[in-house]
Amino acid sequence: MTTTIEFKNADIYQRDNKLILSNVNVQLHKGEFVYLIGKVGSGKTSLIKTIFAELPLKQGYGKVAEFELRNFPRENVPFLRRKLGIIFQDFQLLTDRNVYNNLKFVLDATDWKNDHDKGNQIQNALEIVGLADKIKRMPHELSGGEQQRVVIARALLNNPEIILADEPTGNLDPETSNGIMELLHEIKNLGKTILMATHNYNLISKFESRVIKCENGKVLEVIGDLQ
Repeated sequence: MTTTIEFKNADIYQRDNKLILSNVNVQLHKGEFVYLIGKVGSGKTSLIKTIFAELPLKQGYGKVAEFELRNFPRENVPFLRRKLGIIFQDFQLLTDRNVYNNLKFVLDATDWKNDHDKGNQIQNALEIVGLADKIKRMPHELSGGEQQRVVIARALLNNPEIILADEPTGNLDPETSNGIMELLHEIKNLGKTILMATHNYNLISKFESRVIKCENGKVLEVIGDLQ
């Protein structure tokens, strides 16, 4: 089984050099869906930021895709991030351009040169999320659920191995959230590793999968009751 994210005896620090998680030992595998839970301030965001190299790994071992995180050169960060798709709670779509140009902006920024290839990639991503007919819509013309689907399409553009989803249903109603969860599990079945931070225990109960928890400075496997 291919390991896509791995930490061994890793210490996770916040930007102010405060130790937030110690002795982290976690493995995520290709095609695995894992929930990341924990109270506000417990270290979830710091762990995610370490995975995409916004925070440096100072102690222990960490590997994401084929990249080792310890002493990771800053000039290699863009190459790591092409292996990752990131889904935000607050969408972060560019409000001055339509869906196509929101997605094209990402491809332009990651050195895609051929406009025909860009168009095909955008079309494929929108088909996966069920929004191929919304390609010319502006963000304000879309519902919250549709905007989040555009964000998921954006995360898929560079065919990443790993999807990091930070509270992707936090701003959505329950019915829309269910649709987003069904979509994420379909994407997992394409062979993507998905790590999803959430506080929504109802969704975890409905869409059961492995759960890890940040608590008291540790990352723990959760077996049984989430509370």
